[in-house]
Amino acid sequence: MFFVERLEAMIANGRKLPLTSNVILDQTAALDLVDELRHAVPEEVQSARRINAEGERILERAQQESERIVAKAQEQAAFLIDERGLAEAAEAEGRRIVHDALAEAADVQRGSDEYAADVLVHLEGEVVKALQSIRAGIELLDERRVPAEAPAESQPADEQPDVVAADRGSGR
Repeated sequence: MFFVERLEAMIANGRKLPLTSNVILDQTAALDLVDELRHAVPEEVQSARRINAEGERILERAQQESERIVAKAQEQAAFLIDERGLAEAAEAEGRRIVHDALAEAADVQRGSDEYAADVLVHLEGEVVKALQSIRAGIELLDERRVPAEAPAESQPADEQPDVVAADRGSGR
């Protein structure tokens, strides 16, 4: 500011040219003042330039860092969205598998029930046939026994059924 004030004083005290706003300055004094300004100003200008450049570098780094953070956040958000989508897909697939397994289990249960019913119906038929064969065999044995027991009719009536019952109970 000191040099600026000296320059201003030099211009204000310079000799005026008639009919113009121009002034005559002492060239040597003016050039000396410019030299002094040139030596004084560059240090301040350079310092200001350094501060300005450092500020620009800091702003640039901050901008790059903010862009990096935003990109990382977007990437992480996309990953989480994909991961959630995968989890939802896995849950849906799990539900489908359980549903299919339950349906298949119900089909197997129905099939095994039908098979068991068929086997039991067939077994019942076989048992009925066996029972009919057993009854026929008992009737045949009873028929054979009656003529053989005819002479025993001379026995009292109360003893005869006991013998027949005892023969049947012994498996004969």
